Amino acid sequence: MKVGLIGFGKTGKAVASVILQNTEFSLEWVLRKSTKLESRSVSEFLGTESEDPGHIFSLQNITISELLDQHPVDFIIDFSSDLGLYIYGQEAKERGIKIISAISHYQEKEMVFLKSLSEQTTVFWSPNITLGVNFLMFASKFLKKIAPFVDIAIIEEHFKTKEDVSGTAVKIADYLEINNDDISSIRAGGIVGKHEVIFGFPYQTVRLVHESISREAFGNGAIFIAQNLTDKEPGFYKFEDILLPNFFS
Repeated sequence: MKVGLIGFGKTGKAVASVILQNTEFSLEWVLRKSTKLESRSVSEFLGTESEDPGHIFSLQNITISELLDQHPVDFIIDFSSDLGLYIYGQEAKERGIKIISAISHYQEKEMVFLKSLSEQTTVFWSPNITLGVNFLMFASKFLKKIAPFVDIAIIEEHFKTKEDVSGTAVKIADYLEINNDDISSIRAGGIVGKHEVIFGFPYQTVRLVHESISREAFGNGAIFIAQNLTDKEPGFYKFEDILLPNFFS
């Protein structure tokens, strides 16, 4: 399956590295705003051995229509920004290219546009595309459904310079319908990212923990989603739609 990647920041580079190492998918190109690295290959830049073309293109010198004419793909994976959707969305819709968006937050206007694309092609969106975090969220919601009376607290731990409360922790709280006041934050050197959901039962506790080790986890998540979207009909999908059949199959 051929893949095009939008965005080549720190996370985009990690995602590209994972795709290059997966023989089931071929990274055809990366599209970015900057002309830096243009015409180089991703594998050469990252120092990864791969037969994937992985050419780097700049929006300043090629349109998305020209790019897709010259280098067609089955999937577009987006790790750019909330406005990146306007670069490729309409073309992907018209060509039936599956979309995997890992943008952490969309405004209402962008979300409406994203969902409109699903009328003609397969669209997936997750604000955190790591498999582990989404498994934690799904399992947490399942446990709360079994025991709606349980006390729930969230602890998020990150590197010292992270100022705001973790967006993922806030999303977990929203998902479980609890207040953000139930989130506790820890900041210390050496921590990449850790989320813990504590369920307080009478005389016992259950703790679900997810800890990030590197950004490659986002690449693994994107690959997992692509594998599960290959036979999906046009429509709008979330992580829950992908995980649910595996829980009860």
